[in-house]
Amino acid sequence: MLNDRAVVAGQGAGRPGKGEIPGVRGGLAPRDRVRVRIGRRSVLASTVALLLMAGAASAQTAEDQAEEEKATSARRAAQEAAIQLDTIQVTGTRIRGGAVASSVVEIDAARIQAEGFADVGEVIRSVPQNFSGGQNPGVAAGATLGAGGLANQNLTGGSSLNLRGLGPDASLTLLNGRRMSYGGYVQAVDIGAIPVEAVERIDIVPDGASAIYGSDAVGGVGNVVLRRYFDGVALRARYGGTADGGLATRDYSVTAGAEWSGGGLIATYKDVSADPIEAHQRPYTAHLPAPTTIYPGNDLQSGLLSLHHALGQWAELRLDALATRRRQAYSHYYETSAATYNRLTPETTAMLLAPGIEFFLPGDWTLSIGASRGEDELDNLNLGVSVATGVTTPRIHECLCNEHSSYEVGAEGPLLALPAGDMRLATGVGYRRNAFRHVNHLASVTTIDADEASRYAYAEASVPLVGQGNAMRGLRRLELTAAARYEDYDSFGSVNTPKLGLIYGPSADFTLKGTWGESYKAPTLYQLHAGRMAQLVPAAYVGGVGYAPSATVLIQGGGNPDLEAERARTRTVSAVFHPESVPGLQAELTWFRIAYVDRVVQPITNAARALADPNYAPFVDYAPTEAQLAEVIANAQNFFNGTGAPYDPAAVAAIVRYGYTNVAEQQIEGFDLSGSYAMELGDGRLSLRGSVSWLDSTQKTSPLEPSFDVAGTLFNPARVSGRLGGVWSRDTLSLSLFGNYTSGVTNTADGRKTGSFTTLDATLRYASAAPAGLLAGAEISLSAQNLFNRQPPLHVPTGSLHVPYDSTNYSAIGRFVSLSLAKHF
Repeated sequence: MLNDRAVVAGQGAGRPGKGEIPGVRGGLAPRDRVRVRIGRRSVLASTVALLLMAGAASAQTAEDQAEEEKATSARRAAQEAAIQLDTIQVTGTRIRGGAVASSVVEIDAARIQAEGFADVGEVIRSVPQNFSGGQNPGVAAGATLGAGGLANQNLTGGSSLNLRGLGPDASLTLLNGRRMSYGGYVQAVDIGAIPVEAVERIDIVPDGASAIYGSDAVGGVGNVVLRRYFDGVALRARYGGTADGGLATRDYSVTAGAEWSGGGLIATYKDVSADPIEAHQRPYTAHLPAPTTIYPGNDLQSGLLSLHHALGQWAELRLDALATRRRQAYSHYYETSAATYNRLTPETTAMLLAPGIEFFLPGDWTLSIGASRGEDELDNLNLGVSVATGVTTPRIHECLCNEHSSYEVGAEGPLLALPAGDMRLATGVGYRRNAFRHVNHLASVTTIDADEASRYAYAEASVPLVGQGNAMRGLRRLELTAAARYEDYDSFGSVNTPKLGLIYGPSADFTLKGTWGESYKAPTLYQLHAGRMAQLVPAAYVGGVGYAPSATVLIQGGGNPDLEAERARTRTVSAVFHPESVPGLQAELTWFRIAYVDRVVQPITNAARALADPNYAPFVDYAPTEAQLAEVIANAQNFFNGTGAPYDPAAVAAIVRYGYTNVAEQQIEGFDLSGSYAMELGDGRLSLRGSVSWLDSTQKTSPLEPSFDVAGTLFNPARVSGRLGGVWSRDTLSLSLFGNYTSGVTNTADGRKTGSFTTLDATLRYASAAPAGLLAGAEISLSAQNLFNRQPPLHVPTGSLHVPYDSTNYSAIGRFVSLSLAKHF
């Protein structure tokens, strides 16, 4: 089993039989197996597995429902459980065919096409449970003032998953179940670099999942599942631009694939370039001095290969490979001066190589062995340009170099036959290593060269207590899930994370699900090893009152090798409504609560009041000993004396500890509501779906200070976000219309709340049904995002050179219209 590998559809579930797709099996006795056809893939399942088809109100798409309605008998059996996806393997569990007690959001390829999404980054930004802050294109200067801090910036140009707004380093991103290499300072993963043409579906589990996958899955996990089968060659070209100028986009891709007896492959190459949006092209930013850029120019080349091949009846080989290069170009001013501006041209190269083999053992057991290797190197170049003369001066030229490697062995299979089905177990061990180098090319010095390794073991069990075989009135389904993981790190030691789940189905119309679990996030290598500094300043500079004029304060900042893991406790309860009398109707309401403690922050946010603000007292050592002072200076890579006088330990009144510390607490609570309904309308079919999320989030940075609001404030997640609409389709034609809503946020500097942001997206798509000739396999699509060209809500920025809108919640793109042409040979 591959490192932290999700169990996903079509990724080798067992010994293939004659006429079956290799690697897919139901793990059931032959007399119980039924062949189910979904799209172009076959799945073997028992009556119990059929029960898993209809459920998961939040995950199943309307298109899949249409297929189910054509098979009435299968649907009736499926509604007995009404809890899972339309496949017998899902993200969020390592048990094959296992149930997931968490809510699961599934967005498949048909939905991506129908709604006009051009890349995976656009897809995840449309999900209400996800925050568009963190590492995302368009996040402008000034956004670091939010609780996200350093994470809220567009450093690489990529798109990162940021569930519940907990940060891109607290949401785990997987490609076909494999971890990808971190990028930049804050461990963001560029999910937008994955070619959308190769995507089968995207699964998002917005629930703590460290017991299943390890570190980072505090907010949840997102898994991009690739197509296993693609036949022929497809060419696609897309052109687009905005109504007010800028972001002219050229998007070209070629996808090729082949199927053979025992296997298949898909290969995709994508080339995308987009012009920047300049400040003068929007009326609300026209006051900013040229050449300020509010949305960067971008150039991406991405190649992907995924293949699998069965070795007879006993094993299957798999290989996933991804290589990308992304370049940006944009300009902005620092607040200190308008005489010079910064021209930034960062370039990121990344790769992933993930081979694996799965053996099909007797007794319906499997043994998986896998490895992965990833790299992400950001060459960050920042030139200072004189407005008067045009002379350039290098300000930053650095490499943020990340590496990842992992190895894992795992097994899965039935332990015990129960009246409701098999009790199944998944277990395994593995090793993971991350490395980070920060190279200052201007000074020709490597400031950070660090790595972190961990060894882990996990186990997960699925226990069906009541099912079709022993159902009774008021109790149609009862299943327990349990998972535990032990991980031992080189830096902070070991951590144990459990998770429990319960699924209860009193009738064919209603299902209750609940989870309880613990998650964690290891401190980043930057937080651990960033350059440590010591600075000597007069006591008055940090708010000291009543001290002698000669009194000084020693400030300690930078990384902290003594950091511990961040920890969270998560609870969810979901109610799923799937009335048997109204086929095609599904709704799910989920309550969630996350208690997130020991968060790593720089606790003193206003150094000028370090001695004056009593909330900062836990981070100040008053009357330090000479040994304490000597330790701070000895551990510092740089010592700055800003007093103008020789250093005198006797004159030091305090040590102010400004560096990274495990101290912040965050409480997150909210509700997710999703639903879908499909019906015949005239000569076509109408599929309605929508999702809305309400979020309450508070934080305290010091144990002495009161909690303050995070959700609903500037540069943090809005309290309410949602997306609602529908797709009407008939034969070769489809039309989609979706509305997006983001509530206003409060500017804590002046207490004013911005307006809300509502936009409308539309896509018209035609796919030719011609069996031969020039139009055979042809497709044309016309899409418009923000159809009515809504401007983002405005606020008064804290800096005169910052944009006057919250770039983490609202987009400055405006109306964007694109035309896509494709041909499949």
